[in-house]
Amino acid sequence: MKLTINGKMQEITADPATPILWALREQLGLNGTKFGCGIAQCGACTVHLDGRPVRSCSTPLSQAEGKSIVTIEGIASGDGALNRLQQAWISEQVPQCGYCQSGQIMSAAALLADNPRPSDEQINIAMAGNICRCGMYGRIRKAIKVAAGIDSERQQEAAT
Repeated sequence: MKLTINGKMQEITADPATPILWALREQLGLNGTKFGCGIAQCGACTVHLDGRPVRSCSTPLSQAEGKSIVTIEGIASGDGALNRLQQAWISEQVPQCGYCQSGQIMSAAALLADNPRPSDEQINIAMAGNICRCGMYGRIRKAIKVAAGIDSERQQEAAT
């Protein structure tokens, strides 16, 4: 099976029913996408399939054929520079244990692609399917706002 992953055509030899997650991790060595619950409930395995966030632990390879998959490794620029969301994650010190963070970032990236200036409520709705056992939801929301440029505007308004 031929799939486009992070902009590159990749050949995968696996049963079409194999979850995307296992092909990414075991065949391609893309270990940034994590296995969390295995039943599409926690969000740790989130990747983009044609720009939409999907749970790779339960999405079969057959659903990806002819589509583009982007993983956490693929959202940085081609020269390796972090994107604005990854930079905000670092500046706001979001990760604690870090296990859920690649899925959180992938869900947040999909949100910002659809809605570059989300409200708190829109962020909460978009991120509701991603579980953080460390409870860093406030920091996650803040990092999304920083990446969207919303937080810096509010700080500037408060200073004037």
